Amino acid sequence: MHVPDGFIDAPVSAVTGVVAAGAVAVSLRGARRELDERTAPLAGLVAAFIFAVQMLNFPVAAGTSGHLLGGALAAILVGPYTGVLCVSVVLLMQGVLFADGGLTALGVNITDMALVTTVVAYAIFRTIVKLAPRRRRTVTVASFVAALVSVPAAAVAFTAIYALGGTADVAIGKVFAAMVGVHVLIGIGEAAITALTVGAVVAVRPDLVYGARGVTARPLEIRDSPLAPAAPGAVARAEAPAAEPATATSEAPETSATSATREPAAVPRRSGRRVWLAGLAAALLCAGVVSFYASASPDGLEKVAHDKGIDAKEEDHATKDSPLADYGVKDISDARLSGGLAGVIGVGATLAVGSGVFIVVRRRRATAESGRG
Repeated sequence: MHVPDGFIDAPVSAVTGVVAAGAVAVSLRGARRELDERTAPLAGLVAAFIFAVQMLNFPVAAGTSGHLLGGALAAILVGPYTGVLCVSVVLLMQGVLFADGGLTALGVNITDMALVTTVVAYAIFRTIVKLAPRRRRTVTVASFVAALVSVPAAAVAFTAIYALGGTADVAIGKVFAAMVGVHVLIGIGEAAITALTVGAVVAVRPDLVYGARGVTARPLEIRDSPLAPAAPGAVARAEAPAAEPATATSEAPETSATSATREPAAVPRRSGRRVWLAGLAAALLCAGVVSFYASASPDGLEKVAHDKGIDAKEEDHATKDSPLADYGVKDISDARLSGGLAGVIGVGATLAVGSGVFIVVRRRRATAESGRG
């Protein structure tokens, strides 16, 4: 759904640019509250993974394909504010390096693909999680529904933007019907990818999934010993068995070993290195190998634009001569090698830029906390 230059006129493009800049500014502040020592290293990886999976166009109808937008996935994994930043980084890298999505339309794309999808998806996700039973399966189901709805929501948002600033004389009703119709189908693919990814991470490290906090973790229980009054602040772990009642013949004095009231054992922080490495390997595999087998059909917006005449005034991309334009490395004739190498470069560049942004945000949080201390 990358909007190229020329689809939207200059005034509306400028307004959406302001909206996008405001969303990024607010998200930078909000991400300071979301990112901690566990999620900060993963945020850059999420951006790189979204970049990689967006290269995997899948067929949805005759002559039409779709790809992941990523707002739902990012919001659920690392938080809504950080999610907006993740998708924005992806869109920036695609526009600058790969001539995908117009530079003058960057505000439109961030507003539509980063802001709308993330806000809609996370609102739906949190609603389902609050109403449904607190289980890991709930997180996966909520991820599926949130991602499914977020894609046609983005199609509706594009239609609204086009109604305000479209450069071609096309009936808005036709644009709305075509965009929503095809993106409902694309939403099914988005939902499947999002649910599978979130479910995989939740299965092995639920503590690393922002949206799963407070859902999959068992609360600690406070249990009183039948033998003696509980010490102040004493807490028993949730999984500790209930104490056996004392028998009438028991004459042994109470010891720390027989007391049912125990201090909780220190739980060491688990490193997210394995998850990070597995995610990076998956991203490189998708971008460097699997992308070669992606559908070559135009995506939903491209197809609708061609069929309805929205692309009548499309302009050449400002970076059309980039060495990586159209997701291929210039001067490499082998299509598989060219596309795979471009994908790997894109994953690396997105990971580097995204990680840099989130490291700075995390450090600012740490500085602010130390200042208050």
